Amino acid sequence: MILNGVEIRDSFAEAFPMAGTRLVITADTARWAHTAAASLTGFATSVIGCGCEAAIERELPAAETPDGRPGYAVLIFAMSLKDLKKVVPLRAGQCVLTSPTSACYSGLDGGAAIPLGRALRYFGDGHQISKNLGGRRIWRVPVMEGEFVCDEIVGSTTQAVGGGNFLILARSRPAALAAAEAAVEAMAKVPGAIMPFPGGVVRSGSKVGSKYAGLIASSNDAYCPTLRGVAASALPPEVESVLEIVIDGLTEADVAASMRAGITAVCGLGAATGVVAVDAGNYGGNLGPFHFKLRALMAPQADGGAR
Repeated sequence: MILNGVEIRDSFAEAFPMAGTRLVITADTARWAHTAAASLTGFATSVIGCGCEAAIERELPAAETPDGRPGYAVLIFAMSLKDLKKVVPLRAGQCVLTSPTSACYSGLDGGAAIPLGRALRYFGDGHQISKNLGGRRIWRVPVMEGEFVCDEIVGSTTQAVGGGNFLILARSRPAALAAAEAAVEAMAKVPGAIMPFPGGVVRSGSKVGSKYAGLIASSNDAYCPTLRGVAASALPPEVESVLEIVIDGLTEADVAASMRAGITAVCGLGAATGVVAVDAGNYGGNLGPFHFKLRALMAPQADGGAR
């Protein structure tokens, strides 16, 4: 399959089940809402080393937030509900409770309850107050600047999907980066999914296992251009740079929609910009039950210029 001169390789992205939730963070200004959201989602690129994967999903206008202030929606994913129940109050307490004028609400209804105000209320040292508003219990915790308001619990899902991905194979590093940036910009418009790595892009794609005992992941040498002749390469000779985009979503459909948007943007740039192919990372189907086949995913785009 060729789209605008870019090969869609006959491969699939292999993803796995996760538990996930959405938080809505608001503040008096969009600047401070973003500050709190960015702080909460920091150091959350991979469960391998960070314990969770998180990123800002989208900016929310005041009309779409529980308290009528500017805000941001963030998504947080972990490998289990138990892990999620640990990281959500920890991050909210350290990064949102502490941030000026901020408040934190549930952005997902139903599923298992994740403690938020239920855990953070104790910071009020007995002066905290709870209220029921339209069947929703919130906590008001006194702080020096005023008060911190948050929902008692956050909804969650155990049907989330993590590890969706695709690889951009390009003739140069600038070409790969430009394509990745275009992909991330398009994918940011898809609700229900995030790209947890810095700027949505990861250069250090990994494979399972290592020659070193105890290391569960290591450099994906088959896609490292500098290792041609040293390791078995999966790269065409003209490819000199590869970047990966990893996607987590609340549902399988969210991941598929995000991948489709990103790959469409990459192919929209075309081969003339230095993009050679789009590939994906998998482990033979042994890592996770979700398989996103690139050519099937992009088949609706194939009508006007694929061969």
